[in-house]
Amino acid sequence: MTGPAEEPFIAAVKPLVDAMGGEMLPPDEAGREDVVLSWEGADVVAVRLPQLADSLDHILAAMERRQGRPLADLDRRAKQEVVRALEARGAFAVRHGVETVAGALGVSRFTVYNYLNREKGT
Repeated sequence: MTGPAEEPFIAAVKPLVDAMGGEMLPPDEAGREDVVLSWEGADVVAVRLPQLADSLDHILAAMERRQGRPLADLDRRAKQEVVRALEARGAFAVRHGVETVAGALGVSRFTVYNYLNREKGT
């Protein structure tokens, strides 16, 4: 997929692709919706972006890894911070976003809406 000159470029973009739940593939395998990245005038790698719903699952899994435990085991204040961070990332614009987040946090949809409304009220 790459020559020696492109390896640093791929190594540089890989953490970003991983963080957003994307997939890297050879540029000649890119589909219409994939993003082809070029380096010094040559197509080096294609990035297949995840579907929005998959992105939310990926974000939740990453947050859980950072916390070192299931999100459902967090205290109320930490769960509110998670909801705040997810709102900033647009998680609730995704269809069933509130339900997905509520399930991950082990709370009801009503509780997630309360956390969201509490933020808007302060």
